[in-house]
Amino acid sequence: MGPIEKRDPWLGLSPYTAARIALGRAGGSLRTETLLDFRLAHARAKDAVAMPFDAGALAREIELGGIATWALETEATDRRSFLLRPDLGRKLRASSRAALGDRAREWGARDMCVIVSDGLSALAAQRQTPSLLAALIPLLGALGVSLYPVFIAPFCRVKLSDEVGQALSARHALILLGERPGLSSPDSLGAYLTLHPHATRTDADRHCVSNIRPDGLAHAEAARTLAEIVAESASAAGG
Repeated sequence: MGPIEKRDPWLGLSPYTAARIALGRAGGSLRTETLLDFRLAHARAKDAVAMPFDAGALAREIELGGIATWALETEATDRRSFLLRPDLGRKLRASSRAALGDRAREWGARDMCVIVSDGLSALAAQRQTPSLLAALIPLLGALGVSLYPVFIAPFCRVKLSDEVGQALSARHALILLGERPGLSSPDSLGAYLTLHPHATRTDADRHCVSNIRPDGLAHAEAARTLAEIVAESASAAGG
């Protein structure tokens, strides 16, 4: 152990976390290396928010796993309106609302709708969603949970899951979307699960499983957690 480590015991912990600990100083200032690393992390977080969402590419990747998808649109028409007007991301566009109502009669009654969106990190949606769904859907199948096609909805807020779930009369609504990027996690996915989705639901009515990514909550573990919540909520509701 060198003399610096003796003076600062935090240095021994720094390899085990992405948190900014034991940064050191150069006089009264941050070291140049530390400052440059911070600026790089900040730039990556900003890029994740601004990154275009390739909904078509994500749908094709999901479909390679044998999972059907369906496109939806919110009232937010671009990233700028989505960021400045959160309310627009909480509502379906009229054309999507009508198409969903028409197709719902063909699909019939099913247990769960899953919505995927870029949210505040398109990078998270593109990277994490296919692997999470690949792990989750077999677990839901084992529980006897029937699914609608996975809905891909750019520029979407969590609240949209209530409108989609209510339109389909689904028992559960699950929305997967990119979380607000942190300085060490620009690609973190959040999952929000609502039992009996309805326009009156609030965030207090949802289960949230967050930080889904290889360096956070692994896809398989997140899938098991979500499946357990579905099983428990169905049991508490009487089946």
